[in-house]
Amino acid sequence: MSNSENPSTADDSEAGTKVVSAGAFDVRSIIGGLLGVYGVILTITGLWFTDTGDKAKADGENLNLMVGIGLIVVAAVFIAWVVLRPLKVPVHEE
Repeated sequence: MSNSENPSTADDSEAGTKVVSAGAFDVRSIIGGLLGVYGVILTITGLWFTDTGDKAKADGENLNLMVGIGLIVVAAVFIAWVVLRPLKVPVHEE
């Protein structure tokens, strides 16, 4: 398998640098993870802990549930973005 087929590591022999994937240190994965956690918390709150008084404050809508599902969808988009287009970081070797 050549280096161009492996997206996580590739050597650039001309410049003497090695390109690696950022992995867990990519800010998109951190943002996606946090949005996912908040989305799950709001979804659980909307499903089991929202009463009619809370819904009455928002014109009968269960905002915790709707925003929680929205956050989970956005988190999935961020994680998919990280997986489909990983960040390449050059590492200089001497």
